[in-house]
Parts: sequence; C-alpha cells; structure tokens
Amino acid sequence: MTMRRPSLRFVRPALYAALSCLVAATPAAAQRTHVLIVSGISGEPRFAEQWSAWSGSLVTGLREAGVAAADIVRLDERGGDGAAARSTKEEIGRQVVRIAAAAAADDQVLLVFFGHGSGDGGATRINLPGPDLAASELAAMLTSFPTQRVIIVNAASASGGFVEPLAGANRVIITATRSAGQDNETIFGEYFAAAFEGGTGDTDKDGRVSLLEAFAYARLEVERAYASTNRMRTEHALLDADGDGIGVTEPDGSSTDAQVAAAIWFGTGGSAAVTAEAPADASPELRALYERRAALQSQVDALRARRSSMNEAQYEQELEALLVELATTNQAIRRIEGGSR
Repeated sequence: MTMRRPSLRFVRPALYAALSCLVAATPAAAQRTHVLIVSGISGEPRFAEQWSAWSGSLVTGLREAGVAAADIVRLDERGGDGAAARSTKEEIGRQVVRIAAAAAADDQVLLVFFGHGSGDGGATRINLPGPDLAASELAAMLTSFPTQRVIIVNAASASGGFVEPLAGANRVIITATRSAGQDNETIFGEYFAAAFEGGTGDTDKDGRVSLLEAFAYARLEVERAYASTNRMRTEHALLDADGDGIGVTEPDGSSTDAQVAAAIWFGTGGSAAVTAEAPADASPELRALYERRAALQSQVDALRARRSSMNEAQYEQELEALLVELATTNQAIRRIEGGSR
C-alpha cells in the first residue's frame, strides 16, 4: 500500500480551521481575487454555445459580488465573444504567469474549466485547441502560487482524475465527476456558475455566496436535473478543501473540507455583514470582544508584513497562535450576537 505524504493542511487542521474563521470575519476588500475562466475545444456548436453561456453567467455573478472586471479573464477555442484569447495550453500558461506576477501574497486565484476531458492512457486531461492540458502539467503551473490560495474548479467530463494531482496546501479542488471514468458530458458547470448570479446559491442569506454554498447548490441541482428526466446520473461532483487529495461528494459540516470551503468567497459581496466596530447597543462584554478582535487582526497584519525577515517555522508558529485566538474571539462574538436575536 502506497502512503501519500500528508499536506501541511492535513497535518495542521487547527491552523486551517482557525484561518477559515479569520477569512470569514475579515472584510473582503483586503483580499483580491484573480479569475481565469477557460472553455475547451467543443467539437459541436451546442457545446461552444453552452460553455459561453456558463462563462458569461459566472462572470456576471462574480462582478455582482465585487470582483473587478480587470481581474477576470476568459479564454475559449476561438478567442472571440468576450474571450481575451484562444484557450490553448500555451495561453493558459501565459495567463498563469501573468496572474502570479500581479497577485499579492495573500490574494486568491480562481481557475475554472468548462469542457470535455479524458482519462485515457492513465493521464487525465482537459481537451483544448492544440495539445491537451494534463493534470500533471496544470499542477506544475500552480507552483507559481506558493502563498496564494488557489481554487480550481474543473467542470469538464472525466475531471475527477484532477483531484489527487492538484491537491496541496492552500488549494481547493472541485470537480464535476468523481473519477476519470465518468467521461460523459457534464452539467455541473451550469449550476456552479448560476449559484453566483443574483446570489442564487446564498442559502444562509448573508449577502454572499461561499464556495461551499456554490458547490452544494450545483450538486443538488445536478441531482434534480437528472431525476426530472429519469436519467441515470453520470456525474458526481467532488470537493477537496483540506489538501489531502481525497474528494468528498457531501462534505460534513464539521469537516475541514466544509469549514475551509465555507470561509471562501469572492469579491466584496457580504462585507456589510462583517463589521469592524461593535453595534451601538453592544454590551460591555461584546465591545471588549470587538476591540480584542481588531487588536488581533492588527497583530496578524504586522506579522505577515514581517514574514520575509522571519524563519518560516517561527512565522507559522506565531501565526497559528494568533489565528486560534482570533477564531476563539470570533466564536464568542457570534455566540453573544446569536443569543441576542
């Protein structure tokens, strides 16, 4: 039996659970999202039209959430109709290099693929104009993002084979299928994109659509679509958010997969729900917690600014301590505010 080396995320769940709470409690303006949406080679006009519509829907939803238009780039097989260029392997590589040069250390990167995939010959690929893009080749490209959180959504057929090769620290992988063997056309991408447009997937009504909400919405809508037409479901979406290379179809709410994905959202949507100052009618205890949270956040920011001059082990140790305390403070705030409603 071959044992995989656990990722940092898997080995240190306390750090990442705390980080999830921090992300959920930090105003979104502090983090920039860089988006690359890729539609592969269609083979038929109906697929080209379908993926173009899904891409457009996703762009609309992300723009509504507050992602800057300049930070969203689309590629398709023709390089027209709003696409910046053709979706060749070389162009994807160029775009990754461009994003890496523009991204700050704490920014997040969203890569979305619509298209056909294949798992022949033991290598899972996305079908593109010209040479296809193998999972191993995409994994090599992602090394350009050593500190940024990277979210990869592969909505193509046979996409389940991308989970293990791409998994790692600070990465979240979503696929439309659970294996490379599920190679029929997929509809997961349609509903994933729709989850963001108009806040459709915002199930907790906090004014923003988290990655977990979008995944859950799309998964359920796919189930309904197949059931409504009495078809056997040939796609089962996976989520791997803890970096262990194991995708789950229905993540338990208490799992690290769910906690990390629930704390990821794009743009500035929902920032009004996260206030830096205590409410005017807050109790002395609640005010003290808000002040403590602000002080901890300042310490985190200062520590991150000193990262380049610190030993990495020391940096991680100090960051973990701050994030755990910050998470505890956030939980106390939510407990008091929840009980006052």
